[in-house]
Amino acid sequence: MKHIFRLLLACAMLACACAASAEEADASFYGAATASQAEGVVVTISAAGDVIIGADARKEKNVFEEELARQGGDLTFPWRNVRDLLLADDLTIVNLECALTDAPIAADRMSHSYVFAAPPSYAVTFVGSGVEAVALENNHVMDHGEQGYADTCAALDGVGVLYSGHLGPCVYTTASGVRVGMLSYQTFDGRYADIYEQMPGDIEALRAQGCQIVVVSYHWGDENEYTPNARQVPLGRATVDAGADLVLGHHSHRINPIELYKDKYICYSLANFSFAGNVRPSDRDTFIFQLRLRVLPDGTVENEDMRIVPCCVSSVEGYSDFIPTPYGPEEAARVAQRLVELGDGLEYALDAYPLEWDCGLSD
Repeated sequence: MKHIFRLLLACAMLACACAASAEEADASFYGAATASQAEGVVVTISAAGDVIIGADARKEKNVFEEELARQGGDLTFPWRNVRDLLLADDLTIVNLECALTDAPIAADRMSHSYVFAAPPSYAVTFVGSGVEAVALENNHVMDHGEQGYADTCAALDGVGVLYSGHLGPCVYTTASGVRVGMLSYQTFDGRYADIYEQMPGDIEALRAQGCQIVVVSYHWGDENEYTPNARQVPLGRATVDAGADLVLGHHSHRINPIELYKDKYICYSLANFSFAGNVRPSDRDTFIFQLRLRVLPDGTVENEDMRIVPCCVSSVEGYSDFIPTPYGPEEAARVAQRLVELGDGLEYALDAYPLEWDCGLSD
């Protein structure tokens, strides 16, 4: 019976143009890498939006601590409903938008409306979460100054999470041996010109280090906007022209459309994800972007498959408990259609957002 099942499964894989054998399909059911020497290696990357696991130390009420108490003190609670999905890929990247430090708020941030931090020990939230890397370049990572940033890096080091930012890139090696280089930039305070000058060389340096895949993250754009602005679009495309395989964006706290430019995806905003910066968000939509890339023996990288997993930023109604939760079919279809409509007028915007893998290897 099992033999018949494997034969049927193999036929199904061939029918949808997948080269994996039945055994490989079993191994990659949730998106893990598959490989053959002749066909290269498939790497699945997941990307999600803004993550804040702390609060503003100046405020008497700490909504994250209140939710943590409701969750029995389990610091891994934010990942409960997406953990299996993220553990099954090869690499997950999120934007960490808080410091992990006990250092005081930086003097130049005291007048800011929001500053975010959590104790360094809270880095344990990432243990077993499926998150392997974070973008650590945004408008909140320096809320507690250089010491706060150093503490954050040390805390992430302590739990084995990689990070990229103004101190440099990071490189993750998948179980199949593919090296993925990651860069992160923020565009605020007049940094666009510097990024245009620096970014191509940074990508080239990662290639020289043997990175077959390069992912570039940007903290850019305008808060609460659903579409990229006139400065984001040229930079996103220039990043692809410079050799990036994937561009990820954050900061608007809203979902934005995705472009496919020269066969490379540009995700202008992945919105909030597990975001303790707002306990009652006016928009609860978000999504996980998932991309399968095939790395061929000659180093060429090709898109194999793509899908989104639409989510709510909370598992409960009425407020946000910071537990992102995949939507059911009806709500997922609504988010996909919403993204299509938001892309109207964007030259290379996707005209459809798949909710399943094309080759039937969905969960």
